Amino acid sequence: MTNQFFPSRRDFMKTGAIAGATAMAGLSLMRGAHAAQNNNKLRIGLVGCGGRGRGAAIDALSADPNIVLTAVGDAFKEVAAGAATIFKANETYGDRVLVTPETTFDGLESYKKVIENCDVVLLCEPTHFRPISFRAAVDAGKHVFVEKPVAVDIPGIKSVLETAQKAKDKGLNVVSGLCWRYHPAVVDIMTRVIDGQVGKLINIDETYLTGRLWKRDRQPGDSEIRFQARNWYNFTWLSGDFNTEQHIHSLDKAVWANNNEAPVSAVGVGGRMCRVEQPGYGDIYDMFGIKYEFASGVTCHAYCRQINGCYNNTDDYMYGTDGKATVLSFVIEGKNPYKVQNTNHNMYQLEHVALFNAIRGNHDYINNGVYMANSTLMAIMGRMAAYTGKRLTYDEVMKDETALVPDGYTWDSTPPTLPDENGRYKIALPGVAGGYGYYGEQF
Repeated sequence: MTNQFFPSRRDFMKTGAIAGATAMAGLSLMRGAHAAQNNNKLRIGLVGCGGRGRGAAIDALSADPNIVLTAVGDAFKEVAAGAATIFKANETYGDRVLVTPETTFDGLESYKKVIENCDVVLLCEPTHFRPISFRAAVDAGKHVFVEKPVAVDIPGIKSVLETAQKAKDKGLNVVSGLCWRYHPAVVDIMTRVIDGQVGKLINIDETYLTGRLWKRDRQPGDSEIRFQARNWYNFTWLSGDFNTEQHIHSLDKAVWANNNEAPVSAVGVGGRMCRVEQPGYGDIYDMFGIKYEFASGVTCHAYCRQINGCYNNTDDYMYGTDGKATVLSFVIEGKNPYKVQNTNHNMYQLEHVALFNAIRGNHDYINNGVYMANSTLMAIMGRMAAYTGKRLTYDEVMKDETALVPDGYTWDSTPPTLPDENGRYKIALPGVAGGYGYYGEQF
């Protein structure tokens, strides 16, 4: 599947990458659908008020002086209310925060109310919910910024692809939180790799080796689903595991280098060596090593780890017949050496600049739907290969109908994984896990 929705990388270099220099210039009256009537202000609404969500709202407000924040929503009431208070207190943009108690929403379906109260929706809730809220936003005729990744399972991927097509049909812009696509220096290096400056691409090495991230403890009175939603990063049904939630930034560059297509196969290893505390660390792994193959013959070896006290490295190494590109070091070595001189760009803000310019008609239409789905698919495929210990093909994976969903979206609902009598959750064991490894045996 190629990305027919996004402007070419060369076009992006001419438009989107330059947008940072003109971000605060006067912007014309929006000509697209769903502008606020009688003026050129756009109303944004935030779904998911955690750290990344608050950051996205700040980036959006900073990207355009004619943006107002009108609604926020989060699963937890105190988080939504706290975010609204933080935004209002800001000396730079607080006067453009029009959120009221009546437009501060909470609960597992708070996205519905946020969507009703804005023109542009920022979807920054836990990954599990994004196919659902993305569809609701597009059905309501709203432009969308959707954080990465976009699904935790194959039914979710298919839903996102369908919604992206619906957005295209409606002329609604969709920008992905795969932010390196909006960093001019990375765009520069990736464009040169795709144009052959390292020769014919042969292999890609992706690394995201870092320390352990957060966990949250069960609070008095928490139902099981409330605890898991609070601690969402550490449950596969909510985050997709960290090969999906975090490593996707690296895997996306491999997809980018391969015509925005998902790989045709994956085989790998993974496990849980140091996340031994239960139940705080849920059911996710702490290391993956996956070999992917693309239809072009390019291989990708992808390694990610979240273990403290180890060697850390996050970069993208692209090897061709004439050289090597180290993407996040902004350098090409070999027959055609090159180094980016200006690497100081705010990609988090630039992605919002591009979205608002596209909505207002100052930039070509943007729909990142296909590549954000294919990069997420690559991550899910690698997780499935590691969980099962099997070599999986694209066709096999796309036939999987396993949906990682609770039996409802209230605080009394039952999540798809439950602790045993000792508070321990099932962990996928390669060679033992049934199906595609979403549920396994106890350690």
